[in-house]
Amino acid sequence: MRSIQRSLSLGLVAVLVILSLLLLQTSLWLFEAGLRRTLEADLRDETEGLLIALVPGADGVQLDARRINPRYQRAFSGHYFRIDVAGRTWRSRSLWDADPEWPGSAGLSDGLIDGPQDQRLMAYRGQYQRDGETIHISAAQDYTPVLDSFAQVRLGGFGLVMLFVLILVLLQRYAVKTALRPLEQARQQVAQLQQGQRQQLEVRAPVELQPLIEQINHLLSHTDNTLKRSRHALGNLGHALKTPLAVLGSLITREELSAHPALRASLEEQLSQIQHRVSRELNRARLAGDVLPGAHFDCAAELPSLLDTLRMIHQRDITLRWSAPPACRLPWDREDMLELLGNLLDNACKWARSAVMLTIVEDVDAYRILIEDDGPGIERAERARVLDRGTRLDQHVDGQGLGLGIVRDILAAWQGELIFDTSALGGLSVCIQLPRSKPPLE
Repeated sequence: MRSIQRSLSLGLVAVLVILSLLLLQTSLWLFEAGLRRTLEADLRDETEGLLIALVPGADGVQLDARRINPRYQRAFSGHYFRIDVAGRTWRSRSLWDADPEWPGSAGLSDGLIDGPQDQRLMAYRGQYQRDGETIHISAAQDYTPVLDSFAQVRLGGFGLVMLFVLILVLLQRYAVKTALRPLEQARQQVAQLQQGQRQQLEVRAPVELQPLIEQINHLLSHTDNTLKRSRHALGNLGHALKTPLAVLGSLITREELSAHPALRASLEEQLSQIQHRVSRELNRARLAGDVLPGAHFDCAAELPSLLDTLRMIHQRDITLRWSAPPACRLPWDREDMLELLGNLLDNACKWARSAVMLTIVEDVDAYRILIEDDGPGIERAERARVLDRGTRLDQHVDGQGLGLGIVRDILAAWQGELIFDTSALGGLSVCIQLPRSKPPLE
C-alpha cells in the first residue's frame, strides 16, 4: 500500500509542479504581451507629442523645449528620445552622454536595447511627413522595473505553487489513504487468514472489492470442504478395511495353510504391515480434526492433546514433557506440523525407556525443535540411512519405516534441516531447524 501511495504522490507532485509552472509562465507571457502593447501605444503617443514640439523657425524646424515633458530633462530618468529631421538631430538631456542603438525601422523594437546605467529600454520609432520633410522620432522607456517585477512575481509565484502543491499532496495522501483503507483491511484479513486467526474474509467491503472477497471466501470454503471430505474418506476407508483385514487374519490361521509355512509367514507379514498402516492413518485422521486448512500450529492448544494421544497409543510408563515459549504459534500448516511432530515423537516413544522431551526454541531467524529420549540412540554410521523411506534399523520395533521419510519430505518443502545427535537424556536427539518465513503479504 505504501508503494501505491508513494507512486501516486510522486506522480501528482510531478504533474502539479509542471502544470503550475507552465500556467505561471504562460500567465507572465500573456501579461507581458499585453504590457508591451500598452507601452507601444504610450511610446507612440510620446513620439506624436514630440512631433508637436517641432515648430518652424528662422533656420528651419526647431524643437520647442517648452512643449517637452520635464522628465526628458532629468538625467537618466528612464524616458529618452531622439529626433532626426533634415540632417539635424535632437536628443533628450536625460540620455546625458549615452547613445543607445535606436530601432532602424518604424514600430516597436523586437527586443530590449541597452540604455544608460545598465537600463534595459523598450524603444519605438515613428516616421512622419511634414512640409515635404521626413521626420524620424524615437522614444524609449526603461523596462528594468518591469523585469524586476516579473522576477519577483516568478519567485513569489513559485513559492505559492510549492505551497499549493504541498496542500494538494497532503489532501491527496489523505484521500488515497481513505480510499485504500478497505484494501489495507483486506490485506490484514488475508494475513490473519494465513496465520489461522480467521476462517473467511469479511464480506463488508466497498462494491469494487466485494466480488474479489466473495470469490476468495468461495475458494476457502471449497478447499475446506475438499479437505474434510478427504479426511472423512480416509477414516471411512480405514474403518471399512478393518473387518476384511480381521477376516483375512482369521483365514491365515486355518489348518489348510499349515502345510505351506513360507506362504503363511509371507501373508502374515503383509497383513501385519497393512494393519499397521491402516491404524496409523486412522490415528492421523483422528489427530487432524476439522480446522481451517493452512491454520498455524498453536503449541499450547495442540501439544497436550498430541502427547495424550501418544500415551494412549503406546500404553507404557513413559514421561512425555514439552516446553515452548509463551503463546508460541509456529507459522506452518497445522496438519503438516502434527504429521512432523507425531512421527518424531512416535519414534521417540518406541525407543525411549522412560522419558521423552520436546523443546521448542524461538530464535531471531529460525525455530528450533528438539526431541530427546533416553533410549539406545543411533550409531553415527547409521544416522544417514534413517531418513530413507521404508528403512528400519530394528525389525523388532513396530512400524513400517515410513515416518522419517515423511518427515524428510515435509522439511524439504519448508527448507528445514534435521540433525541427529546424542541427547542430554542419554538417547537420541533430533534437532529440527526451521527458518522463519517472510511476514505474510508485505
